[in-house]
Amino acid sequence: MTETRDLLFELGTEELPPTSLLTLSRALQAEVEAGLAKAGLKFDRIHPYATPRRLALWIEALEVAQPDQDIERRGPAESAAFQADGSPSKALEGFLRGCGATVDQLIKLETDKGTWVAVRQSVKGQPTAALLPDILRQALAALPIAKRMRWGDGTAEFVRPVHWAVLLFGDQIIDADMLGIATGRVTRGHRFHSAGAISLKTPAAYAETLAGEGYVLADFDARKQKVRELAEAAAARVQGQAVIDADLLDEVTALVEWPVPVLGAIEARYLELPAEVLITTIQNNQKYFPVKDAQGRLLPYFITFSNLDSTRLDTVREGNERVVRPRLSDAEFFWNLDRKRTLESRVEELGQVTFQKTLGSVLDKTERVRALTRAIAERLGQDGAAADRAARLAKADLLTAMVGEFPELQGTMGRYYALAEGEPAEIAAAIEEQYLPKVSGGPLPQTDTGLILALAEKLDTLTGIFSAGLIPTGDKD
Repeated sequence: MTETRDLLFELGTEELPPTSLLTLSRALQAEVEAGLAKAGLKFDRIHPYATPRRLALWIEALEVAQPDQDIERRGPAESAAFQADGSPSKALEGFLRGCGATVDQLIKLETDKGTWVAVRQSVKGQPTAALLPDILRQALAALPIAKRMRWGDGTAEFVRPVHWAVLLFGDQIIDADMLGIATGRVTRGHRFHSAGAISLKTPAAYAETLAGEGYVLADFDARKQKVRELAEAAAARVQGQAVIDADLLDEVTALVEWPVPVLGAIEARYLELPAEVLITTIQNNQKYFPVKDAQGRLLPYFITFSNLDSTRLDTVREGNERVVRPRLSDAEFFWNLDRKRTLESRVEELGQVTFQKTLGSVLDKTERVRALTRAIAERLGQDGAAADRAARLAKADLLTAMVGEFPELQGTMGRYYALAEGEPAEIAAAIEEQYLPKVSGGPLPQTDTGLILALAEKLDTLTGIFSAGLIPTGDKD
């Protein structure tokens, strides 16, 4: 029976970029798996771990050595292997030296291209402990890091400075150098809650030891589920439901090692703002979770997470409320300011905004799209006047203060402002729907006018960029 041991590798760093943490963790696992497969080393399972201050892998039942292999090395063709007197040719002598073999060990290989000489040899597998350092170093070097940094007076480069490294095979340390750090069995817990260095006995005890002694939930998925549950419980305290965006949940999980929920409040008057403005401010800018009631209406609360189980959570809450208040106040000011002018009054000013130097201003684009919408509406037997009006107002919200502050709300704010000015609901909806779908397979426009405007908008953009020689070069173009 093949002998196996568990392996633990942990790289301890300064705080890793939260939006890259999952990518780095998955890439490390994939690269190590590929390295082990290339070395012919089998294992049962890999458990990845990722927190703001560490990337780690626990590999269960990894073989302690490569299996011995019987290999066949082919040499020169038989016709070139021997001289006329039967003695080995120079080519054969070189082949035998490379194999460490003698003439009497040669065998013949019959192929459809002729007869060749070869040597069969038994190669003893190398110990896993000898192979692992290079496998791990190569995996770290292959991680998708856009810009690596150096620290101190060393030459090692990584996404953030490295401060410790653990490499245990069974209960034994594999001595190696990882990015300028000597490996050992000592890890570190939470930056503030942990008492200090933590000695690990075995790989299997890693996650439990960190949680018990270090105040660190090392498993990303388990920590993510904990964040979700804590957010939902906090929202339930005010008879609400946490609005949990998947990307934000990942980011918050990547920001904390010991998640502690903080329920904050905003002034009720801000609920008069469009819901998207509140969500953009609370969710996108502040990284808080909004709270809604059972009917889907926003409540004057938010949930944030601290990486510290503070004895003064009220102070933490007040600090977060103090930070979000000016942002909401600004949004309220922009909302009131923008509605002092109509979208129509802004249209001609689009002539001062460059769309693309070859394709002219945003007003030029607006007029092109208007012509396209009229033509499409006529072909489809739809209301050309409604499509033309929607196209004329489509880009006017780009000049509003709200969209200037929150560019991701373009179109959405156009819809709100159009409704506030008394424009028909279909035209207002079309202003927002012109940008749909935003991603492949995303929601499509639901109104006829929105469909026509979205199609015209994309036709103009595509034909324009190709005519200007701006050929897409990547999947994000």
